Amino acid sequence: MAQSLSVRHLVGIKDLTESDIQLILDTAGQFKEVINRPIKKVPSLRDVTIANVFFENSTRTRLSFELAEKRLSADVVNFSASGSSVKKGETLLDTVNNILAMKVDMVVMRHSSPGAPHYLTKHIKANVVNAGDGTHEHPTQALLDSFSIREKLGDVAGKRIAIIGDITHSRVALSNIFCLQKQGAEVMVCGPKTLIPKYIVALGVKVSHDVRAALAWCDVANVLRIQLERQQIKYFPSLREYSLYFGISKQMLDDLDRPIVLMHPGPINRGVELTSDAADSSHSIILDQVENGVAVRMAVLYLLAQL
Repeated sequence: MAQSLSVRHLVGIKDLTESDIQLILDTAGQFKEVINRPIKKVPSLRDVTIANVFFENSTRTRLSFELAEKRLSADVVNFSASGSSVKKGETLLDTVNNILAMKVDMVVMRHSSPGAPHYLTKHIKANVVNAGDGTHEHPTQALLDSFSIREKLGDVAGKRIAIIGDITHSRVALSNIFCLQKQGAEVMVCGPKTLIPKYIVALGVKVSHDVRAALAWCDVANVLRIQLERQQIKYFPSLREYSLYFGISKQMLDDLDRPIVLMHPGPINRGVELTSDAADSSHSIILDQVENGVAVRMAVLYLLAQL
């Protein structure tokens, strides 16, 4: 078992080895125990300064990273593009170099352009963590999803995971496919034909357009929201029609011949991809995912800071 990561940055799951993933998940298990203590702080990253640089809206991911950093006793600087010199035409590299000139050790970045964190790693010395780059990858989300599956089912290897919804515009889907396959899981994507990339079978996943068949096949259903903010054209007639054909209700889960685990990276569009009674049912581990997000991000920051 490796005791350190094989990479200096967490840009995408694609760059991680299976032992990197196991190391992060095992470390996250130790940190989950820490954050459930009465005193939730550890001094692991004292004197390390981390900048959260978000060029896109975020609630869960940003709060989760900030909480993880504070639980590790790091010094935290928050940057949001909406009220910054980016609006005056400053480039990404200039923005980050100005932040680094203030002696920042690590940058957590979310950006709307795929590959932006990768570009940054070639130009700066600080560790870079990708908190989501456009429709490309969202590595910490995939890691916390795997951690949640492992916690609920004991192991990821050999499990069947169906990723259901807007696959084309989802960075969560791509990171999850890489992460689950590296751990030996079988993956199926399910959604309307217009929301499934044309050549996705090249990644070794099954493809379905029947949500009931996908639910009957899987051990875990990871349901994604429709990303209307990324869609320049209409990919289906209406949200109501999407909900009729691909929405998941508690009744559909109860009708299955065995219980499955229901996941969602959030934010949920209730009444579209999931009904409220499904999202709040005993099948759902959605709030566990949020709690696990802090532990997994603590593990990632801690392990990268050792390099």
